[in-house]
Amino acid sequence: MKNVFSCYTLNNGVKIPCIGYGTYKTAEGDNAAIIKMAIEAGYRYFDSASLYGTEPYLAQAIKESHIPREEFFIASKVWKDDMGYEKTKKAFQKTLENLNTNYLDLYLIHWPIPTVGYKEWKQLDIDTWKAMEELYKEGKIKAIGLSNFLPHHIENLIQNCEITPMLNQLEIHPGYTQEATIQYCKEHNIQVQAWSPIGRARVLKEPLLLELAEKYQVSPAQICLRFAIQKDIIPLPKSSSMERMKENQDIFSFEISKEDMYRLDTLPQIGWSGEHPDRERVYF
Repeated sequence: MKNVFSCYTLNNGVKIPCIGYGTYKTAEGDNAAIIKMAIEAGYRYFDSASLYGTEPYLAQAIKESHIPREEFFIASKVWKDDMGYEKTKKAFQKTLENLNTNYLDLYLIHWPIPTVGYKEWKQLDIDTWKAMEELYKEGKIKAIGLSNFLPHHIENLIQNCEITPMLNQLEIHPGYTQEATIQYCKEHNIQVQAWSPIGRARVLKEPLLLELAEKYQVSPAQICLRFAIQKDIIPLPKSSSMERMKENQDIFSFEISKEDMYRLDTLPQIGWSGEHPDRERVYF
C-alpha cells in the first residue's frame, strides 16, 4: 500500500481502498460539513450504518462535492433490529434512499446476535445473509460482508449459505488485536478492517506508543494506523479536524520494524471498547 488510494482486492474481485473514513458519531453537530471536509482531505471511502444516522449527511456531502458517485466507495450496515430476510431488504432500500444512490459498494451485517442470549441467532443470520446474497446477485451491492463476527458466527454462514463473506469489520488496535478472528478470516480469504483503529485515550498514552511515535517521528495515532496497514487490515479512523484527517492518511512514508510490530502485537489488553458480540457490554 503506497497511499490512501491504494486498494486491496476482495475475494470477488472488487477493489476496496486501504483506508476509509468512519462516520460514527459525526451525526453530532454539522455533520455534512465534517464529511465534506473529509472529502476535501482526500477520503473517498466512507463507512456508515443505519444506526449512525449519518447516511443522509453523507449523501448531502457527496452531492455538494460535485465528484461523481463512482469515485466513492460507500459502505453501510443493517442494524440488529432489522435482521431477517424481509426486514433486511426493507432496511437496505431505506439506506439507498438515505444515501441517494441506487447501489452500495459494501453492505454489512452490523452484529451477529441481536441481543445477548438470543437462541435463534444462527437462523436469523442465515436469513439475513440470504437477503444480502440476493441483493448482491441483483447488482445492488458490489460486496457483502460482516461486522463484529467471530469465527463461530462466520462458520455458520459458510456452512449454510452460498456466498463466502468478502469482509469482516472488527475492533482492532494495539492492545486489542483479535488474532484468532484475523487468522480465521485470512484462512477463508475474508478481508479484515478495523473500527476504532486508534483505540481510546489509554492506547494513545501507552508508553510503548509514545516511545515508537518519538522513534519514527510521527504521532501515536499514526503508529496505530500504520500497525493496521502492515497487518493488511483496513483502518477506519474518524476525526473532525482537517489537520487530523490529513495526518491520519499520512501513514505511508514510514514502516514499523518487525521487532516493533511484535512489541505492539503483544501488548496487554488496553483500550477495549467493552463491546463483545456474545456478552453484555462492559462499561469502564
